[in-house]
Amino acid sequence: MRPRRAWHDDGVRVLVVEDEASLREGIVDLLQGDGHDVVAVGDGVAGVESGLRTAFDLVVLDLMLPRLDGMEVCRKLRAARPGMPILMLTARGSEDDKVRGLMEGADDYVTKPFSARELLARVRVLGRRNAGAGDAVDSVDADGATLDLARMMVVRGEARVALTPREVGIVRWLHKHKDRVVTRAELLEHVFGQRGDLQTRAVDMAIAVLRKKVESDPAHPRVIVSVKGAGYAWGSVA
Repeated sequence: MRPRRAWHDDGVRVLVVEDEASLREGIVDLLQGDGHDVVAVGDGVAGVESGLRTAFDLVVLDLMLPRLDGMEVCRKLRAARPGMPILMLTARGSEDDKVRGLMEGADDYVTKPFSARELLARVRVLGRRNAGAGDAVDSVDADGATLDLARMMVVRGEARVALTPREVGIVRWLHKHKDRVVTRAELLEHVFGQRGDLQTRAVDMAIAVLRKKVESDPAHPRVIVSVKGAGYAWGSVA
């Protein structure tokens, strides 16, 4: 575990779980240089132990880890600390792996190699996920389910499905602007913390995973509706 440096008032507490020593040290130096308080470990078991012991503002988690793989680490941390954002690092480029990571509870992913600027932007957005949410709605009834945003879960009868912080952010933004279509660029900027002109399928993938949690029939969505050529809308827009 690396020693900590002084951190800024606006910094967040980050757990880095990465087995490649040089990359782990580079991430630690980068985040500490940006004012964050960082703890770093090199395997999945240590990652779970650290994440359960301390309530971090964010976990930066490698997918390929010794002793316990990143998917299992993500699953265990999400079950124990549903409100703790998880940013997954992966060298894999397949869409299936990214979707699986989101389904296991990751809020976002970065594919290696990534730029320092990109990683810092994701950390800043995810680590400060609650900023500005004080006046937001905490519960929404939709399609026979209750979206309990305060407790970050979907309740449908006896079933309970956990929502990630990013998914809560998507729901809040769409519901807040339910009188109009919300563009992918908006979601990228205000929920994902990325440039609106970025060419990425991250929004579509996140919506697809979210629909599996909130829709009674994800193949025919009634809550989060696609508007061809424009973006998404809450329910339908007159």
